[in-house]
Amino acid sequence: MATEQNERATGRVTRRRVRTRAKLLDAAFAVFAAKGFGRVSIEEVCEAAGYSRGAFYSNFATLDELFFALYRERAELIAQQVADALAGDGPDLDVPASVDRVTDVLLLDLDWLLVKTDFLVHAARDPAVAQTLLEHRARLRRAIADRLARARGHTPLPAVLADADSAAHAVVAAYDGVTTQLLLDKDVDAARAWLKQLLTALLTDGGTPEQHPPNLPNPSKLPNPSNLPSSTSPE
Repeated sequence: MATEQNERATGRVTRRRVRTRAKLLDAAFAVFAAKGFGRVSIEEVCEAAGYSRGAFYSNFATLDELFFALYRERAELIAQQVADALAGDGPDLDVPASVDRVTDVLLLDLDWLLVKTDFLVHAARDPAVAQTLLEHRARLRRAIADRLARARGHTPLPAVLADADSAAHAVVAAYDGVTTQLLLDKDVDAARAWLKQLLTALLTDGGTPEQHPPNLPNPSKLPNPSNLPSSTSPE
């Protein structure tokens, strides 16, 4: 324990400390998912990981700090998944194809959503924690906004979204909404399908604008004249 405290003080990170930290994070995730963030103590995390309180405090000051380490790992994973899925088109952005790739790989883990939701409620009651959580959430939006901004000169976004930052906010809001539904119905396949529909609608004005000139009706939607009632038909 003294060795780990010295490492924390000097900023050195050994393989042993990396393993200890990883085991604490894994154990905390399992306990948070099973019991809820607000109902877990440091002692329970230590017991699940097989470590003492000293090992915990040599890596984390509080459970909040531990959660943010978990959140950072997941946020960075999701941001990387999104960035990789959007990177395949070069400067152009094939929105339907990119949306397909994003929704196919995006992390939709029920245990993580439970933990994140518990912590969101906790953060809502603590302004300092809420601010830190907002900063972490902003990382995901930046990853999406950066990719959309690079494509902006080649692939227009719907005018209502104004810019890449606004589009990124809309994408994350859609993700939040779908994951809330997922928490209730536990249907991952339906969540992916619904998210795909929402993102396509958001980023393409809900359709494929190249099919028809703007403000002109789609000919396939026009009524067939032979099926129209005559002027003498009864109402």
